[in-house]
Amino acid sequence: RQNWFDYLAEEHKACREDVILMDVTSMSKFLVQGRDAEKALNYICANNVAVPVGKVVYTQWLNERAGMVADLTVTRLAEDKYFIVSAGDFYGHDTLWMKKHIPPEAHVFVTDMTSAYTLLNLQGPKSRELVQRITTADVSKEAFPYMTAQVIDIHYALVQCMRVTYEGELGFELYIPAEFSVHVYEAVIEAGRDLGLRHAGFQALNSLRIEKAYREYGHDMDEQDTPLEAGLAWAVKFDKPGGFIGRDALLRHKESGPLKYRMVQFLLDDPEPLLYGNEIIYRDGKIVGYLQTGAYGFTLGGAMGMGFVEGDEDGATTDFINRGNYEIDIAGERYPAKASLTPMYDPKGKRVRS
Repeated sequence: RQNWFDYLAEEHKACREDVILMDVTSMSKFLVQGRDAEKALNYICANNVAVPVGKVVYTQWLNERAGMVADLTVTRLAEDKYFIVSAGDFYGHDTLWMKKHIPPEAHVFVTDMTSAYTLLNLQGPKSRELVQRITTADVSKEAFPYMTAQVIDIHYALVQCMRVTYEGELGFELYIPAEFSVHVYEAVIEAGRDLGLRHAGFQALNSLRIEKAYREYGHDMDEQDTPLEAGLAWAVKFDKPGGFIGRDALLRHKESGPLKYRMVQFLLDDPEPLLYGNEIIYRDGKIVGYLQTGAYGFTLGGAMGMGFVEGDEDGATTDFINRGNYEIDIAGERYPAKASLTPMYDPKGKRVRS
């Protein structure tokens, strides 16, 4: 274990039991507005973004072969205005994709808002109590449902707040105008002192999201994979008006029979070894794939990873995945592992909707 392993464990535990603060300002942020914004984005997005104002939509962008080229959220701020958030390292790619696929004659304007907002991420079962202490807005479960957004006040600042999570807990993302960043940060720190608030970093982000089996684009999946293979079919709306880029190819893929490979989550039986990604997956003694990512699952008590498992001549069916005996190769030694197509942590999503 690295010399920071115990600190990572404390950050992970704080998210599951109390509340953490992550600075994820590096995320890419775009404002897309105009009378044709809904139509243009709905053609680019596999999910349906023709939703009520204030709704946050998780979606992928596909190419014509149905491979995923982006994984992000689209929030409707008004009838003619959307807010897109994607990973910081895909800023250039996502900007180019929008410019390429929004028709030049469409009344749509894309504005880079990345440096305009600081993004502070509050996650954990006590995050609601913390946010409620620093705003006059009602952030209760009924007034502020999961996967919605609204503008709230935090002392002198007006903050775009989204109730979303990438850690598998009750959580809020605060999009703060840059000039109010320090002010809001200090308010958060002061309000969280007796709630066990702890700063957390990207190692904790990784271990938390892998426990929840949340995918990360560019690591777990890329343009070689479809949403069906990645287990994200629920985020695709085939029947929405106007279709979307890659729809026909994805529909053919869906109707062609069982998938050849599927994303699977793994947990080692032995709590001692560590996983980092790229380890070989064995099923009943045969190589069937390798891990895309790995981290230590402190809540579940062992190293975890996610990777694609290839099926047999009948495909990677649910039965094929579930009835296999799995081992993960770590430096030449195989370790037994449990496999699951559903998240091992909070599989029904009760905590994120609490």
